Amino acid sequence: MRSATTTTASRIISVGGVRGDLVVPNDDLVGSIDSSDEWIRRRTGIVTRRHARKEVLVEDLAEQAGRSAIEAAGIDPEQVDVVIVASISWMQTTPAMAPLVAHRLGTGPGTAAFDANAACAGYCYGIGQADAMIRSGLARHVLVIGAEKISDFIEPTDRTMSFIMGDGSGAALVGPSDTPGIGPTVWGSDGRLNGAIGLTHSWLDFKYAADDERVPWPTARQDGPSVYRWTQTALPELALKAIADAGLTPKDIEVFVPHQANLRIVEGLHDRLGLADDVIVARDIVDTGNTSSASVPLATERLLREGLAQPGQIALQFGFGAGLAYAAQVVRLPEHVGVAGPGAPVPVAEPVAV
Repeated sequence: MRSATTTTASRIISVGGVRGDLVVPNDDLVGSIDSSDEWIRRRTGIVTRRHARKEVLVEDLAEQAGRSAIEAAGIDPEQVDVVIVASISWMQTTPAMAPLVAHRLGTGPGTAAFDANAACAGYCYGIGQADAMIRSGLARHVLVIGAEKISDFIEPTDRTMSFIMGDGSGAALVGPSDTPGIGPTVWGSDGRLNGAIGLTHSWLDFKYAADDERVPWPTARQDGPSVYRWTQTALPELALKAIADAGLTPKDIEVFVPHQANLRIVEGLHDRLGLADDVIVARDIVDTGNTSSASVPLATERLLREGLAQPGQIALQFGFGAGLAYAAQVVRLPEHVGVAGPGAPVPVAEPVAV
């Protein structure tokens, strides 16, 4: 019996992304939650968020982002060996979204394809899996997509999440490299807080509801204070371990791309990690909103496309969310970035200081 052929390392070759094409300012939402534009800005840093039109499905967003990353890399879709789609908003338990997206992209019938549900950590989970596959020889090119249409799961009157979430998809093509471009993945979960973020109830409630019982559509909720406290205590240790496992120090990090959950969380983590004063910090949350598994690749795509960060720079990226699941790794930013999708960000006013 032979073992898989191994390669030296892996790297992210390209990224691509698309955002929902509807720009939704805070003023459009404040009436439903009896709030104000200033309150939302101070609480989250969000000025606008992106929603997709009703007829645009999450698989459409995933396809657009995946195609953008493949085209930017300059490879034929049939060279993609594996497609991993991270999502919490795919409406079917089975089949998975990934085989459908792979087919649409033209990767060929021999492409392995599967979904990963690790909530907002899903993309970083996928990057860790892609890195392991390539280093083990199981695959040569892996397409990792984070895709969400969370506007389908929002209750407009909910004051915990309705004004935070956005729609979009980001993708990365991962391939072999002579030198390491992806550091060791540090990941895990804390099931003690399993109920801190999630849907209001199970889909089984529809199946077992009495004939005369009206069961509402499941929508997303969170215990914001508990999640915030957890991010400030658990995430710094996670991020520092990812840096150390990559053989680096916090001062070596040139770009900081955390999950775009909340600007207060992003700024708080930046202060706690001891990063360099001139580190580039992703703040896509301000006018895209929290796009769950799509937020890290979308934030990366934007930094590169707008020239705020440069290919080859050392970036710390991590995701965290429902479960509570988390994952982090240090990466070198890719050389190629895809053409922005139709929902590319537009300039907005600066957020109120948080």
